[in-house]
This record gives sequence, structure tokens and C-alpha cells, in this order.
Amino acid sequence: MSPDLAHIDTWLFDLDNTLYPAESDYMALIEGKMTDFVERETGLPRDEARALQKKYYHEHGTTLAGLMANHGMAPKAFLDEVHDVAMDRLVPDPDLRDALHRLPGRRLIFTNGSLGHAERVLGHLGLDHLFEDVFAIETADYLPKPAMATFEKISALHNVSAPVTAFFEDSEKNLAPAATLGMTTVLVGAHAAASTADFVHHRTQDLAGFLTSARLKDL
Repeated sequence: MSPDLAHIDTWLFDLDNTLYPAESDYMALIEGKMTDFVERETGLPRDEARALQKKYYHEHGTTLAGLMANHGMAPKAFLDEVHDVAMDRLVPDPDLRDALHRLPGRRLIFTNGSLGHAERVLGHLGLDHLFEDVFAIETADYLPKPAMATFEKISALHNVSAPVTAFFEDSEKNLAPAATLGMTTVLVGAHAAASTADFVHHRTQDLAGFLTSARLKDL
């Protein structure tokens, strides 16, 4: 059955592992740079630095948030360093570009990554012209998803009405606040089918196909 999104006129999209497949392993390059950074700044052996990196991610929403809270880390140096990776693993997807283009209403990026990172990735994928704005970690004052305050901030900044908004994410936990606010939630990725969370309304491994088949609002 085609997903019924005829009530949606605001489209929020996560960036990494959502607008390109996780199987590209692009994020592995960034995570490796994060481990380098944590290892250097803390002086821990690499395996312990990697474990601390993951601990901060799970406890704080991002590794950066953990570093800021526990080590007083300045965010810009971290963001600039870890996002400085080659783009060759990312392949533009014309089907996804066309599917995004046909969506009625506003399209926004909602990412825990930096603004510069989002601009680079969207530009490389040929999607930058399709989005009205990017709400990045700097815009969130470095308080990452899934913090409710950050969802409230993007909603206030862009006058987002939850009942007519769909949020697309590869991270299940980041969909919970969106559902609480009344947004329609879509879990994206190969793992999506296994999700049993009641706050996940739709699941898809193929974002382009999902959007192309969806029932949309008539313009």
C-alpha cells in the first residue's frame, strides 16, 4: 500500500545515513576521525578512546556533546576536523532527487552535524537546491537530537506545525520526540523493518521509492 502523506506540507529530513545509504560507510570515515580526536585529546589508548566516544554518543546524543560536557571542548575545532573527509563514497541518486523535488510544501534538513558538513554533503549529492534551510548543531546551540528542547527550537524557528509535518530519520530514538509532538515519523534504512517502536509510523529501506509511491497533498 502507498503511504498516506496527503496531510503533510512540511518535510524534515535528517542528513547522514538518511539522504544517502548507511551502506556507503561514509560515516565510518567521520567516526574514525572522531576516534582520532578523542584519542589525541584524552591521551587514552585507541580502544579506550573508541569506547569513550561511543559512551558519549549514547549518553549525550553526540560525541561532541559528551566532550563539551565532560572536557570543556570547544565545538568548532572538533566539527571542522571530524567532517574533513573525502566525499567519494557518496553517490548522487537521481531518483531520490526527483522524489524530493515533487514533495509539496517546505523541505528542511534537521541534523546533528555541522552546517558546513551539511552544505558539503548536500552539494555533492546535488540536493542543496531542494531545501529551504539547514537546522544544524550550531543552530541547536550544540544540544543534539533527541533533546525535546531542540525539536521545540526548530519548530519555533521555522513555524513548524507538527500535525502536518513528517520527519525522516535513520535513528529510531530521534523519532520519539517528533512523535510526541504529533509529527508523522519515518524510520529509514536497512534496519527499519525490524523496528517495533510504536512511535515509528512508517519504515523504509528505500527512501526514494517510499517518497515516489506516497500519496501527497494536491497542489
